[in-house]
Amino acid sequence: MSASRRYVSSDNYEPMEKVLSIDAEKYRVKPKESVKLSEWKTDYEGDRLNKQIGTSILEEGSKQLGEVQEKLYAQDRYSILIILQAMDAAGKDSAIKHIMTGFNPIGVNVYSFKTPSTKELDHHYLWRHYLALPSRGEIAIHNRSHYENVLITRVHPEYILNERIPGIDSVDKIDEKFWKRRMKQINHFEKTLALNGTIILKFFLHVSKKEQKKRFLERIDDSTKNWKFSLNDIRERDYWDDYQRAYEKALSATSTKHAPWFVVPSDNKWYARLVVAAAIAQQFDKMHIEYPTLDTKGKEELAQGKAHLMAEDGASSDTVKGS
Repeated sequence: MSASRRYVSSDNYEPMEKVLSIDAEKYRVKPKESVKLSEWKTDYEGDRLNKQIGTSILEEGSKQLGEVQEKLYAQDRYSILIILQAMDAAGKDSAIKHIMTGFNPIGVNVYSFKTPSTKELDHHYLWRHYLALPSRGEIAIHNRSHYENVLITRVHPEYILNERIPGIDSVDKIDEKFWKRRMKQINHFEKTLALNGTIILKFFLHVSKKEQKKRFLERIDDSTKNWKFSLNDIRERDYWDDYQRAYEKALSATSTKHAPWFVVPSDNKWYARLVVAAAIAQQFDKMHIEYPTLDTKGKEELAQGKAHLMAEDGASSDTVKGS
């Protein structure tokens, strides 16, 4: 899905042709930019798109993303790490479902990180995320990620004590220096990945408090969505402002050229999916991924293989004649 492509509207509208440009770049956080989330929109403000047209674009775009993913898998040189972070009910799960429909499951792994286990807490906080990194040719999608270690733990610093870090034996010692040091560790982690062929794209699905309330109420009132609701979601909602500040700190400190953050307006789920898909597609375009080409030896082996198979058919035919 290119940044600018012609699409025809749904049959429910008069047939018309529009040039629809999904400008994911305007949602990218520039390196060292100081982020104030109140200055970033949470909803789509435009008249060129609507849900029906947007869904049509996404369906076509997902197919094209799937085609490039197959080339990525065959090339076996780069890996892709896609990170999705958000407040509860922002649409991470549905974004994964809709955007990745065209992908081959063989080359894609989705990880959802929950509260760390006892075994995970016995290692440094990045350990379990190392284990979930994509192999060459693969895409890994992290639904929540290593950033939980500077988000929920920043809102609830007492959780840090569970890591049993030497010298950190009280909440009082978890100061601003601690968080800056941890941000640097994350930047070094991502830089190492990038230098070794992992493309990193990070998305913060930016939903408003009003929209979150609406979605929570839908989960309560709709029996098919009850399973999605947890009373803990309401408890965490009480820390809304604290989470917004934690996200601002993380986005400002860790959006880099090699591992950029995108602040995606997410009050309209269909538009959030479009922006994420467009950012991924535009990154693929930059990489110029193609199927691997065979060298002379490889082509000779192909010819030998074909000759062998053709001879096999001939032998079968001769056997029938002589019987």
